[in-house]
Amino acid sequence: MFCGRGIVLASSIVLGLWLAGCSAPEATSPSTSENTEATADRGAETEGKKKVLTTFTVLADIAQNVAGDKLVVESITRIGAEIHGYEPTPSDITKAQDADLILYNGMGLERWFEQFLGNLEDVPSVVLTEGIEPIPIAEGPYADKPNPHAWMSPKNAIVYANNIRQAFIELDPENAETYNANAEAYIEKLRAIDAQLEADLERVPENQRYLVSCEGAFSYLARDYDMKEIYMWPINAEQQFTPKQVQGVIEAVKANDVPTIFCETTVSDEGQKQVAQSTGARFGGNLYVDSLSTEDGPVPTFLDLLEYDARIISNGLLAGIGDN
Repeated sequence: MFCGRGIVLASSIVLGLWLAGCSAPEATSPSTSENTEATADRGAETEGKKKVLTTFTVLADIAQNVAGDKLVVESITRIGAEIHGYEPTPSDITKAQDADLILYNGMGLERWFEQFLGNLEDVPSVVLTEGIEPIPIAEGPYADKPNPHAWMSPKNAIVYANNIRQAFIELDPENAETYNANAEAYIEKLRAIDAQLEADLERVPENQRYLVSCEGAFSYLARDYDMKEIYMWPINAEQQFTPKQVQGVIEAVKANDVPTIFCETTVSDEGQKQVAQSTGARFGGNLYVDSLSTEDGPVPTFLDLLEYDARIISNGLLAGIGDN
């Protein structure tokens, strides 16, 4: 296994409501002492363990759940980073040189990855979208290339977890039992989200199952749950939104009576706010796609990401339907 779609669409998930003193002594630096202790603890925790790198934080979180305490798992890109056009730093390369395995998404997501990998010697890599049928982008500069956002569907996320499981067993067969058990427990949680999504979609009329976003990051979720999507661009790129893209989404939102529109956390939402102003649709907020949040943010884990996006979208669309 080791081996080196404006009117385009934005995505439809329509999901149900998911919620539901004393000063320190001047001569001492506690923070320095604590940092030293933390570094020592970290070293003790990682000593003797194999090191796995992933290309972005979502993959790192899935991998950590499968690895448990048997492997060291780190992400090359940081929280909040735009993954598509990321530019690796020398420190990224240094960090990767002693890795035992690198996990990446594939489907053209990490446009920088091939060159990055070329700077490393004898570090095996595994693509995690193996076994997922690609959805080709319909038009634009990426026409006929696969939409890479396969992880945004819970059904596909199960494939990711299984591919990680197999990669870890090949890397560290002595701990295969742990990886199998951890993967099964994690997949059960993904199956619960999958079942909840299907149940929630029944609450929304089929002709209202639209999700309008900036990036077409929900194509796989739309396919897997029989939804429609409208978006400004299929893949986040260096350029900003264009007047043509904005107008295309405006026309699509009006034609389909879409009540609420969204964007993503890693791009500017100004274009979508123009759409909202021109159509009377609500701007429902920003969704997480390419990156998790910090620990004190709304989506510190991938499971949180799936549930957060579901709640934001369903609240917006169901509220809008109630007004119609």
